[in-house]
Order: sequence, then C-alpha cells, then structure tokens
Amino acid sequence: MDIVRLCTVAAAALLIAMGGVPAVADEPLQFSGIYPHLATFNDASEGECGTGAVVPWAGKLWVISYGPHYPKGSADKLYEISDDLEAVIRPESIGGTPANRMIHRESNQLFIGPYAIDGERNVRVIPYTIMPGRPTANMRHLVDPAGKIYYATMEEGFYEVDVKTLEVKTLYPDANGMPGGLAGPLLPGYHGKGAYSGQRVVVYANNGEVGPEAQRRPDIPSGCLAEWDGQDWTVIRRNQFCEVTGPGGIYGNENPATDPIWSIGWDHRSLLLMLRDGGRWHLFRLPKASHTYDGAHGWNTEWPRIREIGEDDLLMTMHGTFWRFPASFAAASTAGIRPRSTYLKVIGDFTRWNDRLVFGCDDTARSEFLNRRKIKGKLIGAGQSQSNLWFTEPGILDRLGPPLGRGAVWLDEAVEAGQWSDPYLFAGYDHRGAHISHDEAEGVKFEFEVDTDGRGNWQRLVTVDVPAKGYAWLPLAAELLGEWIRVRTDRACAKATVLYSYSGTDRRTAEADPIFAGLAAASSTEHLGGLVRPRGEELRTLHLAATKIKGRSAADVGYYEMDAEMKLRRVDNPKSHEWLKENAAIPEGFLSVDAASAVYVDDAGQRWRLPKGDPALDEFTGVGLSRMDREVVTERDLLLCHGTFYELPADNAGGFAKIRPVCTHNRRITDFCSYRGLLVLTGIDGGEGNRHIIRSDDGLAAIWVGTVDDLWRLGKPRGKGGPWNETEATAGTPSDPYLMTGYDQKTIRLSHNAATPVQFTLEIDVAGDGRWATYRRFVVEPGQTMEHEFPAGFHPYWVRTIVDRPCRATAMLEYE
Repeated sequence: MDIVRLCTVAAAALLIAMGGVPAVADEPLQFSGIYPHLATFNDASEGECGTGAVVPWAGKLWVISYGPHYPKGSADKLYEISDDLEAVIRPESIGGTPANRMIHRESNQLFIGPYAIDGERNVRVIPYTIMPGRPTANMRHLVDPAGKIYYATMEEGFYEVDVKTLEVKTLYPDANGMPGGLAGPLLPGYHGKGAYSGQRVVVYANNGEVGPEAQRRPDIPSGCLAEWDGQDWTVIRRNQFCEVTGPGGIYGNENPATDPIWSIGWDHRSLLLMLRDGGRWHLFRLPKASHTYDGAHGWNTEWPRIREIGEDDLLMTMHGTFWRFPASFAAASTAGIRPRSTYLKVIGDFTRWNDRLVFGCDDTARSEFLNRRKIKGKLIGAGQSQSNLWFTEPGILDRLGPPLGRGAVWLDEAVEAGQWSDPYLFAGYDHRGAHISHDEAEGVKFEFEVDTDGRGNWQRLVTVDVPAKGYAWLPLAAELLGEWIRVRTDRACAKATVLYSYSGTDRRTAEADPIFAGLAAASSTEHLGGLVRPRGEELRTLHLAATKIKGRSAADVGYYEMDAEMKLRRVDNPKSHEWLKENAAIPEGFLSVDAASAVYVDDAGQRWRLPKGDPALDEFTGVGLSRMDREVVTERDLLLCHGTFYELPADNAGGFAKIRPVCTHNRRITDFCSYRGLLVLTGIDGGEGNRHIIRSDDGLAAIWVGTVDDLWRLGKPRGKGGPWNETEATAGTPSDPYLMTGYDQKTIRLSHNAATPVQFTLEIDVAGDGRWATYRRFVVEPGQTMEHEFPAGFHPYWVRTIVDRPCRATAMLEYE
C-alpha cells in the first residue's frame, strides 16, 4: 500500500466535501471519499484484489485484502489504519482469500482472516499449513463459546479453534485438498459465503453450482442453506445464499437460544430472506435492483452483509440496494425492511468508523473473469488488480441511485389452486405494480392479500380477472399500506407469472452536479480525449494516450502517467505509448445509430435498441471515438451509449438483456476505467477550478476522477427512440427489442402510412428473459398519431411492436 501525505493545511482547506466526506485540515488527498494512497494491491499476477473485511478494533481500522483463489496464502495483506489515515502493512500478513471477521468478547480478540488480534494490537497467526482454505466466516461455539470459536471456509472446511492457544481441530477438511477442489462432499452447491450459530445449530450458506446445466439454466437451483447440530448436516433450502447473521452481528447473538438468525440469498425470481426463529425457518421475498450479482457460479456476489452502522436499524447490502434492516426482525415482527438507495460499487464489507461509514470494495480485476465480450477489443482487464476503501458520511445511503426493484413469486411456472405465494415486500417504494399472466385456456382469478403490519394480519387487497392466455398490469397505489403481499389463483395453472415492478421517485433532473463541470458537452467542437488503463508489472500507475478530438478525427497529444500523488506527468516513452494505443484501442462495429435509435448487435447476432440522447452525439457514437464497454467494478461493466451510462451484467448473469440505465449525461466521454478505486473519465473541455479534473504538467492533457457512484449525479436517465421510425414493417413480424426498464415517465407514439387502419400490438419482456407478453393493442387510423403514456412504476425490461398489415410504421418512445 502506498502511504503518501500530500496535502498541507492550506491546500486541505480548499478541499470540497465530496461523497459526504468533509475536508479536514492536514487530511490526505481524496476524491469523493476515495483516498488514492490507501489503494491495495497484491501480486501483479493475481486476477483479483478485493477487500474481505473492515473492522474497527483497539483504536485502529483493520482491513484484509484477498486474491481470487488462494487457500494456502498469497501476497495479500493485513492493514492497520490510524485515525489520520496512515496505513501500516502488518508483518504477520500471510494473505489468502479471507472474508471472515468476529469479535470474541470473552477473550477480547478480533478474529479477522487467519489472524487473532488482542486489545493491545498484538497479532497472532493461524498458518494455512494448519488451517488451509479460504476462510469466509466465524461462528461462536455451540458447546464452549467462551473458549473456542468455529472457522468456516468457502470449500466446506470447518475448524474448531481454541481462542487462547489457537490450537486447531479439523471438524471437516477443506475440499481444496480433495480431487476437484471446489465442491465439498458435505453439501450440494459450493462457494461458501456466510455462517453463524444460534438456536443450538451452526447455519452455513453457499451460493454457487459447478454443473454446466446450472450455468445454462437459471431456474435450476444453485447453492444451498444448511444447518449443523454438532453431528449431522441438514439442507434447509436449495438456493444461493450469502450472508448469515443475527442481531448480535459481529459479536454473535447475545441470547443464542432465542435470538433469530437471518440469511439473505436469491433465485431466478427474486431475493430470498430466510429467518430462523424458535427453531423454524420462514421465507420472505424482496426485489432485485441489479442483476449483475446473478450467475449460477456465485462469483458475482462478494460478501453481502447485514451489519450495525450506529443507527437504530442495521444496513443490508444485497443486489445493488442499500437496505434499512430492522434489528428486531423476527417471526412475530417482520415490519421495517426498506430500500434506501441503489449503488454501483462492489462492496465486500463495511463498518462505522468514527463519524463515517467505510466500505471495503472490489474495484479492479486484472482478469475480468468470465465477462469477456468482443466489444472490449484486444485488451482484457487492467494491468494489475487493485481496490480501495470508500469513506462516506452516513446520509449518503439515502442519496445515491433511486430505489428500483423487480422480482417474481411465480415466473411462468405451475401453481395449484388456492396456493398462497411466498410473502413479497410491499412497503418502501413510491410506485408499484404487478405483471400478471397465465397460459390457461380459461380466465383465472388472482387474489391478493397484504400483511398490514408485519404481524401476520393478512387482509384482502384485490382480485384481478385475467382472461384466457392473458396478461394484466395491476397498479398498486402508494396509498395502499402493508408490509408484505401474497397472491393465489382460483384454479390450477401450468404457467403462471406474478412479477412485481417497484421504483422510487427519481428526483434528479437533466442538470449534472458541478463536480462534472468540464466534461465535454455534446455540442463541443474540440476537446481533450485519450485512452486510459491501469498499468501492470507492479508499477501501480495509470497511463494515458492523450488525444485532441475535433469532430470525427483524433490527433495524438502525447503519453502520460499518473501515480498515487495524482500528478499527471508527460513521459517520453514511445514504446508504451504505441502499445497502449494498439491494445486499448476503442473497437468499432458493435454499435450504430439509425433514424429510430442506437442499435447494438451482441456476440450471438441479436439486435437490441437503446434510446438516443443529444442528436449531436450521432457523429460520436460507434466510430471508435467513445468506448462502449468496460469493467469498472469487479465482474460487471459500464456500458456507454449515445450519452447514457448503463450497468451491464456479465453474460453469465443475464448479459445485455438485463442492463439498466444509470444516468444520461450527453457528454463526449472518450474512455473510462477504474484506478485505485476511482472512476477515471476522459473527454475534457474546460472545468477550470474543478478539483475532480486533473490536468497534466504541460497543460495539454486532462482526466476526470471520482467514484463510480458519482454517476448518479450526472443526470436523470432520459432519451428518445424506438423500434421503428418510418420503418418498413412486415405483418406479424416483431420489431427489435427496445429498452424500457429504469426510465421514469414513458410515452409512445404510433403512426403509419397505410390507407386503412393498422393494429399495433405492444409486447413486453417483463423479466428480461425473452418471455414476451401482450401489453396492449392499439388501432391507429390513417394519417393519425396515437399517443399512450405508460403507468408510473411500469418497468418491463423491453418492449417490441407488431403490426397486422405491411406498412411504413413508426413506434417512437420518449423517456423523461
């Protein structure tokens, strides 16, 4: 880790509080709560460098980093950080892939990774030769909680450790020493994440599956939640689970016989919240904001947590949402779970430290894992893996991306008559509705009930009649109160769907926050661009091949490098300059613009249509001047298209079909990447006085730096476009899919050139999985334009259009 003291008192006084982090006298340099000098690196050959745990202890902040698969140790470190943000690499560091942490009250020790740290900051180590594996969780002991603790590894290694002597007893060997080395013999699934003890059992979760069929079929169960009574294992549910904890949090439950245990996971329908209370398990479903965490292998989730942050409620992170989680959540009182905001960072752990929240992140992977699209060009991954901490004030949890969520209780599946669905979260969103469909030859009644107060007081809400093989949209007004909602049908259905679509009010405007002043506008005729990439070979620098862009031409300016001091210096290195231009070149041919919309063709040849921003960006899009796709947080990408940034899941997590818009900026951004936990953008035209813009020592090159979650402040998602704009349409042939999810106010206009009326059928893909349902049919008279405004909270992924006769058709949408 680079320890650099950069700012004098006078310079620090000029720092602006970004990301809720105030400027403090004599504070190190930071941008939006990211301190470049605190970046963590491991060996240059390692494909990932994440943050496994962050814990305040003995007057310091303790941090462990991890590599991707190192059950016997690695170059990763244990860090000790002081109040003035000086960091020390502890000499006891042995690395590995750790994410476990627990404070043991009786012995006054922090167990973090393979380390035991006492109240005087003395560090003892449990060698991987004695306790091999990737440690993922600690638990209080079932029989001797004062004298022993449990360790669990990601490959089903379970150990009993004496807190005084650190003597290790192997209960179940880690599977890394067995043939295969991934899935252990004890339980189905693999890739263990969380574990916790209470109610006389140990509960353990894994979130992956190794079988090729599960990789192809998201509806096939992956992972499991299981419990151990000290002798035998019992599988509780065959789905992907991550966190397991209780109201005692990092200390363990104070009343282990009676305190509840919680576990959060997911399936292809929604998030899953499991509650163990009184020896019984209960299931609740919640919305997903982001699908970038999906994937049968489980690698796309780091360590979601439910943790105390100095507030009455706990903070839960799961599938891109910051959740308010009541510490009192139990079978008799399930009220209070609320979305706070959505985020883009990949967070391994978080804590409250002094007056700030600290998020340990997983920012830049060298390998980019399985997310290797052709549109990335020749270069795959950064030169060296790296991550950082993100410091914020607590209020930021309510000021990032607006809440957004969708999830199903049934998704095209068999349902028995009168069978109540699982309870699904009903509270916390301004706009709500449900997509309902079935495939029966007769009409079906769907009856909904709500639990009004989270105490099991279910009351009838509404009954919806859905015609044979039909679809219905059920608006659920904000005035309807309740904590949970459930549904049943009056007849058996072979294929029924109930998918809830929720969103919060997006109060953003088209105006960008002043921190983005200087990013070149769509109307800019000349600006500074360039290709950027974090370097490898232990150099720990960023390099830039700077250009000056005029219209569709780009001229070389020079080669530059930047280090932890965030000084952009011109370097005379023609070889590195040419290498960067060749290997990081922006690919062409994957994105085009026509009269209707922006068009992306994926690796399988599928065409997808996206909204257009400022018309001036037509000449800038898809011609090698603006990068389209890059991984900026581990295992998920940013997509840049015609003035809008999108979150793009890996192909194994839904891929392009499950993108969501983040912001519309209408700027001439040339390139972007992550470096030392910062988001780096090129495409500068002005911005003097904006400390987020770093200019080169010769004044001829510039970049913008901040955090990826600053993008929420760059402008509300908006745009115009559609599947057809005076397009020759064939009767009965569907248009290309056009993106609909994540936008606020949505209107479509339909017209044609036929001499007789034309029926337009609007079909929607509600889940982003290619299952299309008929939303509405509109008959448009000759020479007329029909306009339809979609309901608030209506967020299917894609829309497409079909006409009943050949014509030159227009179906254009406007999102505001």
